[in-house]
Amino acid sequence: MKKFIGSSMSEAMKQIRAELGSEAVILNSREVVTGGFLGLFKKRTIEVIAAVDPKSTQQQIPTTKQKKIITPITEKSEWKPQPVPQDIQPIEPKPSSDVIKEISELKSLMKTMSVQNNGFSPAYPAAVQIMQKRLNDQEIDSSIQESILSSLLEKWYIAGANASIDKVYTWLEQELINRLNDIPFGGVSFSKKYINVVGPTGVGKTTTLAKIAAECVINYKKRVAFITTDTYRIAAIEQLKTYAKILNIPLEVCYTIEEFKKATEAFMDYDLVLIDTAGRNFRNKQYVEDLKKVIDFDKDIETLLVLSLTAKQRDMEDIYEQFSAIGIDKFIFTKADETSTYGAMYNMINKYNKGVAYMTNGQNVPDDMIAANPHALAKTIIGVENNERSS
Repeated sequence: MKKFIGSSMSEAMKQIRAELGSEAVILNSREVVTGGFLGLFKKRTIEVIAAVDPKSTQQQIPTTKQKKIITPITEKSEWKPQPVPQDIQPIEPKPSSDVIKEISELKSLMKTMSVQNNGFSPAYPAAVQIMQKRLNDQEIDSSIQESILSSLLEKWYIAGANASIDKVYTWLEQELINRLNDIPFGGVSFSKKYINVVGPTGVGKTTTLAKIAAECVINYKKRVAFITTDTYRIAAIEQLKTYAKILNIPLEVCYTIEEFKKATEAFMDYDLVLIDTAGRNFRNKQYVEDLKKVIDFDKDIETLLVLSLTAKQRDMEDIYEQFSAIGIDKFIFTKADETSTYGAMYNMINKYNKGVAYMTNGQNVPDDMIAANPHALAKTIIGVENNERSS
């Protein structure tokens, strides 16, 4: 892909045919006016963006190099590879300032054409278009897409406009990871004694809490206790009692902040105390106020907000805004097995600069849960786990 400037379209076409050959395709053209004084003596030129498949140009362009004489190998002949001198190092090609400038102009053009085509740019190279479709299908925010595709386009041309699909997928994965490098990820670190799990109804808070408890007891050999403030649903208390009995974990039910303080005193010698809260309508601000009346947030506490990946992103944002009054440290995303679209998770992390503690993908305790990290998140989004690279 290259930009040509001529005094007329016919002159620009001559340049294109001479340099790119007859297989070149016109992507965009416009009239450019430069110079002038008091409205006079303006110079009008035609600017044309043209492109050609590098493979087809290699077939068309004649070579002036002397042909190599190839001696056929007979059964008796032997071929031995010649050793490469140790002091010779491969030279990595570096883009010149002109190339960098042209890439910048092309990226700007792609952005304009993408806006004109409702977010999808047919002018991207085929491999980059595949990445754009993947990001679109995953519902990644347009601003994030624009930044990622811009970087992919730059890598594409610096690589000589010829890279495999697998290579471009690798670039995409790295771009997704790079944007998460400064955000904390991972499960329970035991830096805080109290883990408070909050969220709306139906997202799987109690089951997730049991998975975390099982991980800490079985894998880390920690002494763990439960506190539940979910006094609105008897079934929730019974469910947590069942998990507590299986894991041999003590449980305290707290209705007031005084009872909560007594429970924390009773569990003073434990390594970790996991706090379950009631699932209520997240649009009701009184719910958050009720939490403050039962849980002492001045304690050495970490709060994890549980969100279901089956929810709309707008609802996720409303939930976060509602619970931000008590302070959110990390997300837990549940029901990854009930959807094939994970972009909202990535968007929430970037928008609020909050990491992820865990991702869950089923009801089995203690299985069906992984401690989150940027690599796992990126692979989930680009579809590596679903073998979608070939699609």
